[in-house]
Amino acid sequence: MGKATGFMEYERQTSNERQPLERINDWKEYSAPFSDKVATTQGARCMDCGTPFCHIGMDIDGATSGCPVYNLIPEWNDLVYRGKWKEALARLMKTNNFPEFTGRVCPAPCEGSCTVAINDPAVTIKNIEQKIIDKGFENGWITPRIPQRRTGKKVAIIGSGPAGLAAADQLNQAGHSVTVFERADRAGGLLTYGIPNMKLDKDVVERRVNLLRQEGVDFILNTEVGKDISAEEIKADYDSVILCTGAQKHRDLPLEGRDAEGVRFAMDYLTIATKSILDESVQVEEELNAEGKDVIVIGGGDTGADCIATALRQGAKSIVQFGKHPQLPIKRSGDNLWPAFPNVFSLEYAHKEAKEKFGEDIREYSIQTKKFVTDEKGKLKELHTVQMKKTRDENGMFVFEEIPGTEKVWPAQLVLIAIGFEGAEQPVLQAFSVKTQRNRVNAKYGDFQTNVEHVFAAGDARRGQSLIVWAINEGREVAYQVDQYLMGETALPSVVNM
Repeated sequence: MGKATGFMEYERQTSNERQPLERINDWKEYSAPFSDKVATTQGARCMDCGTPFCHIGMDIDGATSGCPVYNLIPEWNDLVYRGKWKEALARLMKTNNFPEFTGRVCPAPCEGSCTVAINDPAVTIKNIEQKIIDKGFENGWITPRIPQRRTGKKVAIIGSGPAGLAAADQLNQAGHSVTVFERADRAGGLLTYGIPNMKLDKDVVERRVNLLRQEGVDFILNTEVGKDISAEEIKADYDSVILCTGAQKHRDLPLEGRDAEGVRFAMDYLTIATKSILDESVQVEEELNAEGKDVIVIGGGDTGADCIATALRQGAKSIVQFGKHPQLPIKRSGDNLWPAFPNVFSLEYAHKEAKEKFGEDIREYSIQTKKFVTDEKGKLKELHTVQMKKTRDENGMFVFEEIPGTEKVWPAQLVLIAIGFEGAEQPVLQAFSVKTQRNRVNAKYGDFQTNVEHVFAAGDARRGQSLIVWAINEGREVAYQVDQYLMGETALPSVVNM
């Protein structure tokens, strides 16, 4: 695929990022898509590797390797190289309902398992994917696909994140009447209120939601199931129900001073920041405004990075990000071999911005927060930490030990907890009386049925906090099962049930 010697002739290029000190003054996307010329050159780097590991879509050593939606990556890379853009779009849409989302915010496990990446920088798969779908919209190639027939069956989907939207898209195309219930004022789930504009402009999300509306999907917003409408009403009115509520039960830090004013969950912070951008009448409460404050982000993942980027744009005085693990190596370690996801050091968009702003990498490694301290008014003024040492115990398990004498006091008026999620919130699940385990819905992957007749579950609500590509995968696969359940047969695609 691509040019046979392209990976030897051309160097890897990534999308054109705006200058960090320029882009922190606005909320626009921080990068621009490839030009046609750069995209075709980068597509040429896709080698004829015989067995393309980039779309194997599996877990290795607890991390995703390859593409969970099984994108036909070598095929559309070759088509881009040859300038056959419409054909490339057709191949891309065959497996991925929303390339405009994954092309922007997916961590690209496909690139980690790219065969070129064994010895050289991987093919820029993610950027090519975004270019294909953006070009499709720009040229008017993507138009509403109105189903030619309706089955008379009604499906309710609870939650409008990527799993819910993917299931809605598939089932609508199968001819069912699909209604998506969303408790927020806009559809998209974490695509809207969990990922900031700098990574995913909300016009991109709204464009897709509007397209689904034109195709026949009904969205009922500002409606919380169990409060504004009962689960019993939904089960009575619909032939099948899919729970795609996500995994939004925050993992907390139950430390001394946790109730201090100024210690908040990252998702609360990101949500109100986005709402204030989308609606000028929404004001960011003082506690969640980083302007002029010393900000500390606890958690080293993508959500933490998004908090850094948001705090920069709000005008934070200083920002530090805490991570409990040591700094990652520059190159793969001996126990992190290809095609597993490469656990290597990188500077994300937010870290580049912060480094330019403050003159150094703002991340602190192997550090643990001990307590939060307030002033006489109950407002956060500082937090205390200690450095940690990561070792293996006698059973070979990793353990963390405090290093005496490394205690430190940090000034802070805003602390954002970004250490992940424990699973799904319970109210909706309890309303439907579905069984759960460890805050996840009991529903087997590939089957997706809960203990309640005609109620299914998919996405993070079922599997726990995961990647957007896994959410799309589960939305597509649960749609296959629901269509089979309703009709006794299905023409929808399924990798699991091939």
